[in-house]
Amino acid sequence: KQWYQRRVAITAGVAFKKTFSYAGFEMQPKTYDKPGILCLNIELELKSERDNAECRIDNVEEYQKIVDAEWSILYDKLDKMVQSGAKIILSKLPIGDVATQYFADRDVFCAGRVTQEDLNRTVKACGGTILTTVNDIKPCDMGQCDNFEEVQIGNERFNMFKGCPKAKTCTLILRGGAEQFIDETERSLHDAIMIVRRALKNDAVVAGGGAIEMELSKELRNYAKTIHGKEQILITAYAKALEVIPRQLCDNAGFDATTILNKLRQKHAQGQKWMGMDISSEDIADNFEACVWEPSIVKRNALTAACEACCTILSIDETIKNPNSNYKPPKPMPGM
Repeated sequence: KQWYQRRVAITAGVAFKKTFSYAGFEMQPKTYDKPGILCLNIELELKSERDNAECRIDNVEEYQKIVDAEWSILYDKLDKMVQSGAKIILSKLPIGDVATQYFADRDVFCAGRVTQEDLNRTVKACGGTILTTVNDIKPCDMGQCDNFEEVQIGNERFNMFKGCPKAKTCTLILRGGAEQFIDETERSLHDAIMIVRRALKNDAVVAGGGAIEMELSKELRNYAKTIHGKEQILITAYAKALEVIPRQLCDNAGFDATTILNKLRQKHAQGQKWMGMDISSEDIADNFEACVWEPSIVKRNALTAACEACCTILSIDETIKNPNSNYKPPKPMPGM
């Protein structure tokens, strides 16, 4: 599919990077429709005995019984998982090569060493529980999804669960040429998501693009004219500082900030309070009609934080700087 090769992929469900796999995973199916999902916290691997383990036996037959018992315990666990009807088995602990091959022969997909975070997200979206034993597995212990697929995105493979019945979120997969680009994109996405979250919790919005700052600046300038004394200078300076936001937006977009601000002052003086900068047309527009909105609580908090920072700076009477102890004054030139 072409969208798998794009830099950004979005899936309505859960997706995480493919974990380490043992030999035999190539034979496992990579696509399922309406599979049962079993999430475990069990190690399905034959491990060597501990260094301090001691087992005393009299003959070879007893040693063989010990070895057979270990295999029997492992195969008994695998049989119970397959008999439960699950087609996808995820485990936080390793799933060894024996178990991987066993599941592959029975058309079951497995993934070991899944991180706790990915396992929790899968359980929340698909349902079920994280089991620590395979005895008495019930249908309510397994999750469900409409479609599971392991896909290749770039140079890596991802496990995708789509159509999860309990999912209220989606998963974004970001790709880029450098780690710095991915980090910056992630921060931008996080900021955008948090703004939408704020807007949903607080339904009061104002026009963006510098519109609300220009309107506040106009109102403060008009209010300053009604006050005599030094307070007028303070309020006028505050109004001028608010124009830094639309001016910076113009500079970021490469526009003539002076021309744009003059147009905005004219429109706001005429009573068009939602006029702001329009990046698409390189001009000004009614940003409320253009759906360029910002939550009012965000603007309120920004102004409050800026005022508090300004008051903190103004409250500093004097700055004491420790001179460099290794500094030596220059010697006067000869003859002077």
